[in-house]
Amino acid sequence: MSAYILRRLLLIIPTLIGISLICFALVQFIPGGPVEQMISKVQHAAAYHPGSRGISTEEIQNIKAYFGFDQPAYVRYFTWLGNMCRGDFGNSYVYQKPVLEVIVSKMPISLFFGLVSYLISYTISLPLGVRKAMTNGSWSDTLSSVAVFAGYVIPGYALGILLIIFFAGGNYLSWFPIGNMVSDNFESLPPLAQALDFLHHMVLPVFCYVIGDFALLTLLMKNSIIEELNKDYMRTAMAKGLSFRRAVWGQAFRNALIPIATGVGSILAVFFTSSLLIERVFDIDGMGLLFFNSMIGRDYNVVLGIIILSSLLVMLGRLLSDIIYVAVDPRIRFD
Repeated sequence: MSAYILRRLLLIIPTLIGISLICFALVQFIPGGPVEQMISKVQHAAAYHPGSRGISTEEIQNIKAYFGFDQPAYVRYFTWLGNMCRGDFGNSYVYQKPVLEVIVSKMPISLFFGLVSYLISYTISLPLGVRKAMTNGSWSDTLSSVAVFAGYVIPGYALGILLIIFFAGGNYLSWFPIGNMVSDNFESLPPLAQALDFLHHMVLPVFCYVIGDFALLTLLMKNSIIEELNKDYMRTAMAKGLSFRRAVWGQAFRNALIPIATGVGSILAVFFTSSLLIERVFDIDGMGLLFFNSMIGRDYNVVLGIIILSSLLVMLGRLLSDIIYVAVDPRIRFD
């Protein structure tokens, strides 16, 4: 297993280089970059000065040199790659700050939504999936399946729009606030009221984040338990007098967790867990909205930084899932 882990870790390096090369090449073809934006601003400012002859060729070259675009694309890529290997992702063209500083400033919001969604999904989905498997075909299973399927097919951002219309002052009720993480008078509130105010703002966004994973995990757990119930060792256990409930929780549950374990490693990606559409709907200034605004503003360094860091965490998460997979089922060998 140690040799497998070492191989997977070594494979991360060429994979990241490949991802960075493709993404860097793609952003070169997106029009409206920082050079074009700066030239446009200078031309716009010059238009208000009578007698101005616009921007000269020398000034355009100076602008390109300022952003490093006076060099060929391959030179800029290797320069960026070398700096990235030293932990320097460059500066944001929009925020005028180091990229890592910009990303880290948005990370607590993504971390909050990632951890809360992760914990809620697993805490509710696993016992609910077991319960649905134990009552498979009953009216309660059918009703809960309808709700689970509805949650699975509705995108989180679309559900967010509906929740705002019905519960956040859209057209009907005004039970929940929208926009920002806290109220305007947050600083003047006592600690307990601040916590409640924060939770009050987070109810609807968290619900939208959780709904997709919740439905998928519930169905996966139910099907996994049903598959275990049809195996010989379960029939043997119940034939020896073990009750159905004890057989499920004592025998089938552990084996049914094996497929679920493949998703546990995704916890490493909670630092970048975000949805630009959900954050756009609820006006949450997190990682998703940062990526969206960076794409719109052609802030290439921030876009590349988010892609590289999130890709690294996803690959490490996949490796962690494999390790957990082996821990849950020792019969599995990756060597």
